[in-house]
Amino acid sequence: MSDSPPDGPGSTPRGARDCAPHDVVIVGGGLAGGLIALALHRHAPHCRFLLVEAGRTLGGHHRWSWFETDLAPPARGLMETFRLNGWDEGYDITFPAYTRTLPTAYRSLASAEFHRALMAELPPERVMLGAKAARLDADGVTLSDGTRIAARRVIDCRAFRASQHLAGGWQVFLGQHFRCPEPHGLTRPVIMDASVDQVAPHGNGAAYRFVYVLPLSLTEVFIEDTYYADQPRMDAEVLKARIADYARRHGWQGEVIDQEAGILPVVSGGNLRAALDEIAIPGVALAGARGGFSHPLTSYTLPFAADNALAIARLLANRPGTSGNELAAFCAARGRRHWRATAYYRMLSRMLFEAAEPDKRVVVFEHFYALRGRLVERFYAGRSTWPDRLRILTGKPPVAIPRAIRALFSSGKPLDTETPA
Repeated sequence: MSDSPPDGPGSTPRGARDCAPHDVVIVGGGLAGGLIALALHRHAPHCRFLLVEAGRTLGGHHRWSWFETDLAPPARGLMETFRLNGWDEGYDITFPAYTRTLPTAYRSLASAEFHRALMAELPPERVMLGAKAARLDADGVTLSDGTRIAARRVIDCRAFRASQHLAGGWQVFLGQHFRCPEPHGLTRPVIMDASVDQVAPHGNGAAYRFVYVLPLSLTEVFIEDTYYADQPRMDAEVLKARIADYARRHGWQGEVIDQEAGILPVVSGGNLRAALDEIAIPGVALAGARGGFSHPLTSYTLPFAADNALAIARLLANRPGTSGNELAAFCAARGRRHWRATAYYRMLSRMLFEAAEPDKRVVVFEHFYALRGRLVERFYAGRSTWPDRLRILTGKPPVAIPRAIRALFSSGKPLDTETPA
């Protein structure tokens, strides 16, 4: 790929990049950066922003999913521009001990639709594709081809970077989109089918493993093999073979028309401030997973990305004189609040990775999903009440008590910082 951004739709003409400074330059056109651009466009119309993305499309190659109750009404309004897959009749879960249907509505967004909708709504001069940022500073961004983009404020929404100051493990997944010649028969998503073999691919040890299934249409189904493991490694061929076997056992024959894969952090502890100090740039705001905005146990990011996007847009609409340093401090303060608010979920992550034997981690989730549906809703939204938290930890312990106590007071296993493979 050339370092020079292409001319055409979604590109910024070269002359426009070298004129007066932009009010905001957003680096990284993934979920967080794309939603910030959308929120600024809608709610801070006088803000002259630019969204800079190294790839040829916004959003990469992903599928984001969430429960309808994860989003407050303003965040739902932000997402209304996208064509979503949605299921209002709830979802299914399956464990060795039981199968259950929960009533919460579920939503899913493909990155291709994310790109299409943003490119349709955002002004063309506000998006720059195929432009890799080489250096960020408080006064702007320098691209890899040497082009300088001056800015009053810069927001860094690039990918998460592992740190020795964080503890936890990894969620590894590969999903395939099948088109079947006949209707597949599913009417609801299967969020977790953990009745499958709990052994991780060779070289990654035992892990909590489940299969995730979305009926995208009468004849199209998305099947994803996911596991929680200690190392960020993936054997794609093994996962593809497992998906093919799962589809065959359910009578779903057809062609694979798309595929996605990912390795996401599951943060169980550590020192957020020290981790962010490694990547922070004075006067540059941090957002998205890079800034610590994710669910520590599920790795969900969309609810937090939507909330942050709206908060940033409101700030710049109401206080247009906000400086880059003030915006960076604003995002950092939100990051610290999020870290404090999600401490309970990091403790549960330590229970998963330290208190449960790897091949018995399924028992932890089996215990959790037997609880009341509203409790599960609040858990995924990161809004568990204190009675919820007590309920999750009461009853017959899914792990040995001595190991649970050690995990409770542990600082967590250091997050493996090798490059995900």
